[in-house]
Amino acid sequence: MTALAAPRGWQGGWAQGLSYGGLGLPLAFVALPLYVILPNHYASEFGIPLATLGALLLFARLLDAVADPWIGRLVDGWFAHSVARVLGVAVAAALVLAAGFRGLFFPAVEGTTALLAWCAALLAVTYLSYSVLSVIHQAWGARLGGGEDQRARIVSWREGLALLGVLVASVLPSVAGLSVASVVFAVALAAALALLARAPQPALHARVAGAPDLVAPLSTPGFRRLLVIFLVNGVASAVPATLVLFFIRDRLQAPAFEPLFLASYFAAGALSMPLWVRAVARFGLARAWAAGMVLAIVTFAWAALLGSGDVLAYTVVCVASGIALGADLTLPGALLAGVIQRAGHGQRLEGAYFGWWNFATKLNLALAAGIALPLLGAFGYTPGSQDAEALRALTIAYCLLPCVLKLAATALLWTLWIRKKEDQ
Repeated sequence: MTALAAPRGWQGGWAQGLSYGGLGLPLAFVALPLYVILPNHYASEFGIPLATLGALLLFARLLDAVADPWIGRLVDGWFAHSVARVLGVAVAAALVLAAGFRGLFFPAVEGTTALLAWCAALLAVTYLSYSVLSVIHQAWGARLGGGEDQRARIVSWREGLALLGVLVASVLPSVAGLSVASVVFAVALAAALALLARAPQPALHARVAGAPDLVAPLSTPGFRRLLVIFLVNGVASAVPATLVLFFIRDRLQAPAFEPLFLASYFAAGALSMPLWVRAVARFGLARAWAAGMVLAIVTFAWAALLGSGDVLAYTVVCVASGIALGADLTLPGALLAGVIQRAGHGQRLEGAYFGWWNFATKLNLALAAGIALPLLGAFGYTPGSQDAEALRALTIAYCLLPCVLKLAATALLWTLWIRKKEDQ
């Protein structure tokens, strides 16, 4: 693969959208098993205690999160060199990611200590390779520029195909098994990289060397405000993502309907993205995002009232919360692209910004696993428990805690962003 003499800019259309956004599918495909299925898999299949598992996941995700800003700085350097170098690094990272994913779910060791060591080592290399690919993909899209509508469309292609990947990942492991899922993932990853080589390419600008590249995003007031909002909202989303399988199996007692629930959630998210893009054209990015947060609050408050056998009602919950997910995935990234442009860092520091952005994302996931799982264990909840107090603790953690956090995120969005812009 060689760098092109001139960039192919974003002009819209499904062909360009697919070529750029395609990598979102396998990256999301692998993310669901890593962040949602893996904790339940090790707890149920290998008997790893929840507190121990939570501590391990917290450590692995924090290590991964800390690496992201540095990865972002490297990505900016690769973009400054050539698109060919970016694609070469992406291929190498993809090979490591595919191997690590399979190894995590099919460990070659036995015994609790050996399993924990194996899991920790493979999580480290798998997360890091995933991070390299994610930052490359996000920075590539942000470098295409454009106004609010175009930025929302670019992000919606990436995240829409990502939700399609999650949708496949939510069904395929339970239908065909994790072995088949790992093969499908590897094939999808190879196809996505081939598409990315043909995607619209941004102009390459020389990278300004030096340590300030790493901290420049944190010196940007708009980024700091947006990051705070994103952090609080992200924790609100990460807690139910970590606990969803426990809630379905023990509170609803409906494990047979897992594929229906997950498919409804992610399909609603993907199908809602064009609606959120239209909402941006009418209300703007920030107000549309606030509407998505309010929808999530109402939905999870209702979910707290559900119990054993409420399959239909919980399907409605999945659809409504999936629509809210569409806003969370499409709009914050488009807001971030605008922050980068207004700060004068476009075509230069996108990797650094998305490195810190992904740091925040993974910090949310780390806190969700490292706090929610041990707390549930402390309140007497274990997978398969039907004790009333344990189920009450599960319901509070899965439904009500996210509502409180979403309310806080909505208030922050209004005061730190919407009102701030109106006062300018």
